[in-house]
Amino acid sequence: MTKIDTSRPETVLPTPSHTVGPFYGHALPFPGGGDIAPVGHPDTLTLQGYITDGEGTPLPDAFLELWSADPEGNVPQVDGSIRRDPASGGYLGRNGVEFTGWGRIQTDANGHWSARTLRPGARGESAPYISVCVFARGLLVHLYTRIYLPGDEAALAADPLLNRVPAERRDTLVARKQDDGTYRFDIRLQGEGETVFLEYQ
Repeated sequence: MTKIDTSRPETVLPTPSHTVGPFYGHALPFPGGGDIAPVGHPDTLTLQGYITDGEGTPLPDAFLELWSADPEGNVPQVDGSIRRDPASGGYLGRNGVEFTGWGRIQTDANGHWSARTLRPGARGESAPYISVCVFARGLLVHLYTRIYLPGDEAALAADPLLNRVPAERRDTLVARKQDDGTYRFDIRLQGEGETVFLEYQ
C-alpha cells in the first residue's frame, strides 16, 4: 500500500510500518491446540511457561506454535491437527488419536501457555528438541527458538546448535523439570535473560 502526496503527484511515499497484533484470538487459536499428545497416551508430558517482554511483563495476547518429531525421531506425516465441522465450517479440534507433532497455543490473561505432547526422539546429531515459533505484539517478524528437554546431558553437550550458543545463554533453550513432573520453559523476548532466537537462512 502506498500513500500519494497530492501536492506532488509524481512523489510516492511508503506507508509507515505497523506493529503486529494483538488480534490473534480472532481466528488462529483452535480447540485443543495445545493437546498434541494422543488422548490417554502413557508417555505424555506437559510443557508450560510464560512469554514476557523486555521488562519481564507477561504478554496476554501472544501465541506460539510447536513442532516436534515423534518419540522415534521421525517427523510425523499425519494430517488432522485442525479439523473443521463439515456443516458449520467451525473448528472441531483434534481427533485425539494421531500424533501430528504440531500445536498452536495462545497465552492466557497472565501470559501463561501450556501444551501436552510426547518427548521427541533424536534426529541426526541433534539432541531431542521441540521447535518453537513465537508471535507477539510489536513483532513484525515472528521469532524461532527451540525447547530442549533435560535428562540426557551427554546428548545436550554434543548438540551442534547448543555448542554454537555462548555457555551463559544455553539455559534459555533448556526446559526445567518441575517438582510436579511438568517442564517449564519461559520465553523472554528481550532484555536480561533474553531467550536465544534462531535465524534460518
